[in-house]
Amino acid sequence: MSTMIASRGGAMAEADPAVDDRRLWSRLAEADDAALTDLYRRHCDAVYNFAFRRTASWAAAEDVVQATFTAVWRRARAGTVDPLRAETARAVLLVMAGQECANVARSARRQRLLHGRIEADSGGAVSPDHAASTAVRVDDERQMSEVRRALKLIPAVQREAVELVVWSHCSMAQAADALGVSEGTVKSRLHRARQSLVHVIEIDALKEALS
Repeated sequence: MSTMIASRGGAMAEADPAVDDRRLWSRLAEADDAALTDLYRRHCDAVYNFAFRRTASWAAAEDVVQATFTAVWRRARAGTVDPLRAETARAVLLVMAGQECANVARSARRQRLLHGRIEADSGGAVSPDHAASTAVRVDDERQMSEVRRALKLIPAVQREAVELVVWSHCSMAQAADALGVSEGTVKSRLHRARQSLVHVIEIDALKEALS
């Protein structure tokens, strides 16, 4: 699934490697906007790819990245940022991104309904959106839609384990901390997910996703 991994870093400068996530998170808790920028530089690609795998839409993934870091900053300004216990903020940010995926999906459904009403009222004269019309992007979204349909066969908590540990390369400890469960629970959920999905593993994209 290498074609489904994207980078959003562009020409942005990299975050200072001498400053770890715990220090950045502490500064973020004090509403330091420079700390937010550094955290974004470090983790925006991970959030982007996580969101695409959750939504099967590159456009929605863009919206999730923006919504996630906006939510982080809102918490910082409100003084409600919880302490970071893990050595990286990745898992915490991905759990937040998962919550934003649901919000973006609801918004997208409302927009599709509105677009459908407008198109019906205008006799179908609304111009199509060509923003994500390239063959590669469309194929990526089709493949990921297949994977998402397969993953719907297992409980949400097992999907979370796959998304955090297998897809996003978080450690068991990081995933456990972000989800508020024990490492053993994460390991058990991941094991059960793989066992459950063995019956649909013939989907090529799913094989690669779980490898």
